[in-house]
Amino acid sequence: MKHAPLADALDLAGRGVPVLPLREGKGPMGNCRSCQKNACGGRPNMKTPGPCECPAPCHAWAAATTDPYILTSAVWAPAWRQAAAVAYHPGGTALTVVDLDNAEAIAWARQNLPTTRTVPSTRGEHWIYLGTMTSRNGVRPGIDIKSAMSYARWLGPGTGRMTPLPDVVRALAVREPATARPVSAPVAGVPATAGGGQCPHRSPAYLERGIAMGEQRITEAASAVHATVYRTFIAVLSAHGRCGCLTEAHIGRLFTAAQAKGESLRHCETAWTNARARLGM
Repeated sequence: MKHAPLADALDLAGRGVPVLPLREGKGPMGNCRSCQKNACGGRPNMKTPGPCECPAPCHAWAAATTDPYILTSAVWAPAWRQAAAVAYHPGGTALTVVDLDNAEAIAWARQNLPTTRTVPSTRGEHWIYLGTMTSRNGVRPGIDIKSAMSYARWLGPGTGRMTPLPDVVRALAVREPATARPVSAPVAGVPATAGGGQCPHRSPAYLERGIAMGEQRITEAASAVHATVYRTFIAVLSAHGRCGCLTEAHIGRLFTAAQAKGESLRHCETAWTNARARLGM
């Protein structure tokens, strides 16, 4: 007899839905030894579902597949024996899931979003729309969006007719630019250098290049985004943090780049504070 999660996964895969196993606690299976800490390099840009060159169910949502031979392979067998549930990649089947985690979130959705197919979840509901968009957690209290580069737990087919993805849902994932103080305002808590606050930079272009390089480093991170953000903050503060010319506007640019990669504002603030502490600022 087939293990229940595998049976569900094969049924979904047969209908063209990319699936993967979830362990207890709704998390994906950990990477195999070859892929731990992304040693394998991961999938290029992690933009399409499917395993990396190793056939194990690695890399979370990117492991999702519709291939029954992969799903029933000996490599995947241990994962299915441990699996508590099945997940799917909504973006891989041109869907978007609005995950409503509590009664307040459901009430807000009923007042503000078009009706669509609804699936009951453990604490709330999944509202499923036809169309793909950027995924983002915490768009409102108790509301996450799961579509491209994300996974959602399979909870059944649900009820109701699916509605095309509306602009009001797309707008939820649009990040507002970070609020910045005037460029002339120095960063609070970062002291100027001695010697009358003289800037040691060769020219204003030097600082601009430093910020632009920091933005690029964060934007191009294909993995380990948390660590990349922290290391970038360290580098920027090391080069530009003690002369008094680094402003909230510059910091806002770095925070905006990090948030575009999925980092929360709280994480950005914590990483910046930790970077300053490490440098003794």
